[in-house]
Amino acid sequence: MITLIVSILALIAGYLIYGRIVERIFGPDKGRLTPAHSKADGIDYVVMPSWKVFMIQFLNIAGTGPIFGAILGAKFGPSCYLWIVLGCIFGGAVHDYFTGMLSVRSGGAGLPELVGEHLSRKVKPFAIAFSALMLLLVGAVFVYSPALIIGDLTSKSFDTTFIWVAVILVYYVVATFVPIDKIIGKIYPVFAIALLFMAVSLLGCLLIKWPADMPEIWDGLQNRSPQAGSIFPCLFITIACGAVSGFHATQSPLMARCMDNEKLGRLVFYGAMITEGIVALIWAAVSSYFFFCGGNVEMGAEGVTAAPQVVTVVSKHWLGVLGGLLAIMGVVAAPITSGDTALRSVRLIVADALHLDQGPIRNRLYISIPIFILTGALLWFNVSDANGFDKIWRYFGWANQTLAALALWTITAFLAKNRKKAYYLIALLPAAFMTSVTLTYILTAKIGFNLPASTIPYLGTGIFALSLLLFYILKAKSKSQVKA
Repeated sequence: MITLIVSILALIAGYLIYGRIVERIFGPDKGRLTPAHSKADGIDYVVMPSWKVFMIQFLNIAGTGPIFGAILGAKFGPSCYLWIVLGCIFGGAVHDYFTGMLSVRSGGAGLPELVGEHLSRKVKPFAIAFSALMLLLVGAVFVYSPALIIGDLTSKSFDTTFIWVAVILVYYVVATFVPIDKIIGKIYPVFAIALLFMAVSLLGCLLIKWPADMPEIWDGLQNRSPQAGSIFPCLFITIACGAVSGFHATQSPLMARCMDNEKLGRLVFYGAMITEGIVALIWAAVSSYFFFCGGNVEMGAEGVTAAPQVVTVVSKHWLGVLGGLLAIMGVVAAPITSGDTALRSVRLIVADALHLDQGPIRNRLYISIPIFILTGALLWFNVSDANGFDKIWRYFGWANQTLAALALWTITAFLAKNRKKAYYLIALLPAAFMTSVTLTYILTAKIGFNLPASTIPYLGTGIFALSLLLFYILKAKSKSQVKA
């Protein structure tokens, strides 16, 4: 419990101190016209109040990541706290802030446009394809996981998962089309409050119980669940949205198109990520109690290991009927609202690539129909294959972190070109680390090249060092070309 409290305080301090440093390096200009004003279209570019923009950003990036990811990551032991805190402050929040603010400066551009502008035009087509694929995976995952939870709550006599999948998918169709302030701007803040209520309530329960046998950092950072694989790189793939997540780079441009002025960036982008990190810490602690301190026995849930079931059991047992309903509503709303904005982001990424105005409904239809057909195909695979969800989730986890690495390299390139001092280090080190994580994972995972686990230390350190070396070689080459 002491580790949890110190970790939460560290995240708050990270926002107040490091967040201000990051903001100063970027240099927001309160007087500069934002895309919400300069490109207002009543559909995607709409000025909204700052508190709404913050709440929507928080809910968009949250999904099931800081909950399901933290539950699964807690099985590794106290090392998960360290990753959430350090990853969030120095990686995820920097990633979210810069992708959001660069989008503001580039007229609300999506991640592929930012990649083409700051990193390389040659990489832009890859960024478009990879971002779209990852977001389609998000749409499929975030339809299926909440449908499982709602199905478990609504019926015990027969499986209603398929019905809820259909209902959620219909909602996605509507939410993807309508102006952002009509549904997202009205109901998302309410769901965000429900999600925060759930987290604060569970934290209160933990403080009251104060379990003395909760694993702490000083008890050791060794893996406490051998079945989960090695801590590196698996932990850094498992816990993404609570620490570093490439999905956020696709969501920040949505709110970049709705911000009234640039000075709101630290609150909206850096602050929402810190808030998500706090949610992840709370669920990691709850899960530690559940898995390691007899919480599953106390709640009559021995043998329960699946993240959605853990959420349902803990919420019902600790918060009662009303509290449990609100808590589960927060958990269900988070993935649903991230899923619809994921598909909205696909529409905008494709529209930007094709230079297709999204004002006319027919133009939105041209792009959206193929999107929903592909999402439906992924859902069919999810339901028809007994292990479909697990496979999609693992591929999503890897794709998500690969996108984070790409976004961090884009930020590094921007800072290296546009800031005289070595400020690029704030993005370079996280970029090299995430590159090491994703490449090591795909080279050694069963869904990848399945190299022996004994190669992980060599691959991890080698890729990290090589990434730094290549950056400095390319930086020196670029500098010499400028002088010539």
